[in-house]
Amino acid sequence: MNKRPLGRSGLQIAPLVLGTNVFGWNTDERTSFSLLDQFFDAGLNAIDTADMYSVWAPGNHGGESETIIGNWFKASPSRREKAVLITKVGAELAPDKKGLSAGYIMAAAEASLRRLQTDYIDLYLSHYPDPATPVEETLRAYETLIQQGKVRAIGASNHSVPQLREALQASSRENLPRYEVVQPAYNLYDRDGYEGELRDLCMDEGLGVITYYGVASGFLSGKYRSAADESKSQARGNRMAKYLNERGFRILDALDAVAAAHDATPAEVALAWLIAHKDVTAPISSVTSTEQMDSLIRSTRLTLSDGDIQALNTASRE
Repeated sequence: MNKRPLGRSGLQIAPLVLGTNVFGWNTDERTSFSLLDQFFDAGLNAIDTADMYSVWAPGNHGGESETIIGNWFKASPSRREKAVLITKVGAELAPDKKGLSAGYIMAAAEASLRRLQTDYIDLYLSHYPDPATPVEETLRAYETLIQQGKVRAIGASNHSVPQLREALQASSRENLPRYEVVQPAYNLYDRDGYEGELRDLCMDEGLGVITYYGVASGFLSGKYRSAADESKSQARGNRMAKYLNERGFRILDALDAVAAAHDATPAEVALAWLIAHKDVTAPISSVTSTEQMDSLIRSTRLTLSDGDIQALNTASRE
C-alpha cells in the first residue's frame, strides 16, 4: 500500500490511521489486539492514541488505550518497528495533570513511554493549545525529547491558525523543532474548520494533515437518520443533533447514491472522500469490531470518480 509523507518529518504512513480512543472504553484488550492485527495485516501502519484516552469512562483515569497498545507491542514485538505510533499530551487528566509546560511534557512523555512499552514515540502531538505556557517552552521540551531519541517528530491538534502560525514562527526564529503535522476535525459535513486559512497554511508550510471525526461521530455512516436513532450511539453526549437537518440529510442521500454505485457503505465513501484529498495525509477512524475493520480497510481501496466527488461536494455545500 502506498505511503504518504508526514510533513518533513521523514515518517510515512498508509492513507488511513487507526483511532484507538475506544480501546479500554467500549473495546476490551482481547478485541483491541484482534483489531490491531487485522489493521496491520492489511498493510496499514499508523496508530493514533493519547494519554487522556479514555479518561471519560467510569473508573478510568487516562492511559487505558496506551496500555493496551503497549501490551500488544509486547505480545507482537515485530509490529513496533513497522508502526507509526502517534500519541498526544496536554489534555486534562486531573487538575494537576494538564497543559504544555516543559516539566509536564517531560513527565507525561515518560509515563506514555512506560504504558506503550516502547523507547520512542514516532509522532508526539500537543493535544490542545496551552495559553498559560509560552510556545517556546513547549518546543524546547520537545527538542529535549527529540535529542534523547524518545520522540521522532511533533505536531499539533486542535490549534487555530494564529496559534499554529505563532508556533511555526517560534520554531524558525529560535531554531527549534517545528510542528510537522496538524490534526483538525474534518469531514463532509464539518468543513469550515479546515478548509480555508488552515488548509492554506498547511499547504504553504508543507505540513502533514491527519483529520479526525471522518464520519462525523458516526452520522455519515447513515445509521443516525432521526433523533430516535441517537440511542444507537455510545458516543459521549448528544452529537447527532447538529447533523439532523436539511443539509445533513442531503449529504446522506448523496452518500447513499455513491455507495450503491460502488457496492460500498456510506461510511466507506465518506472516508474515501477524505483519502482522495491531496491536501489530507490520512483520516483517522475508530472501530470496535472485526466487521467494522473490514469496512475500514475497504475504504482505503475504494476509488471515487470525479463525478462521485463532485456529487458529494455539491450535497455538502451550505
